Amino acid sequence: MMPVFLLVVPAVVEVAAPEPALAVAPENHAEHLFLLGRDLRYAQRWYEAGQAYRTLLREFPASTRAADARYWLAASLEQDRRWDEAIDAYTEFLARHPDQRMLGKEARLNRVRCWGIRQWDNPAATPGLVSALADEREEVRVAAALQLAKRRDSRAVPVLQAGLNANLSSEACRLALLALGAQPQATGPAQGRFLVVRIKERDKPEVLTVRLALGLARAVGGYLSDEQLRQAKGKGVDLNRIMDQALNTPKGTELFSLDDSKSTVTVTVE
Repeated sequence: MMPVFLLVVPAVVEVAAPEPALAVAPENHAEHLFLLGRDLRYAQRWYEAGQAYRTLLREFPASTRAADARYWLAASLEQDRRWDEAIDAYTEFLARHPDQRMLGKEARLNRVRCWGIRQWDNPAATPGLVSALADEREEVRVAAALQLAKRRDSRAVPVLQAGLNANLSSEACRLALLALGAQPQATGPAQGRFLVVRIKERDKPEVLTVRLALGLARAVGGYLSDEQLRQAKGKGVDLNRIMDQALNTPKGTELFSLDDSKSTVTVTVE
């Protein structure tokens, strides 16, 4: 029997060429980093959030997210109590993105807050606050003045006096001026201050409330009985100077309370 030889021919295996990877747009990478930074901020992981924003700005400086990333980098540094780095980051944001009106205002206010914290230790902080006294935004000027007042810096006085006319800051400005030893130069009723007279008659459950503009402060005496007027004199209440007292005390202060057999009259500043 003849031997049979089998010839083994190796099979040719064609290896498929790998599919080309889908290109990812740089803007998608930038968006990913921005959202990562946001999520880290929400988790209060400030350092890592700052790193995400730094990476975005380094690798994608032309991204449409650059302005927001620069602002939130500064805010993350501030939250991480890295005050000096936050000051520099806010300054860079303001220099690079002067068109950012809303974030620009917040950046200025936040930088003032950081300067205020560092004004005892960072030699550049006080000059920064002084420069902010000339800011175009009243909120920023007043914020800087209030910070300087903590060091009893008299350069804050003119801005604090002007701030008396701002509804949101008038009380803080008044107290700061008094702490500086400066007399608030009030403009009277325009500042939104009132004397509130509350009269509780003993035989009635309700309280009668009367609001008087400060210019009518002397009219308070008309709501007092003869007995209450005598009490006021005995307690050292000077009804002729009640407007001055109302201008120079914090809102919510009770100036006096007087009783007689028929009613109790309480006068507060609001």
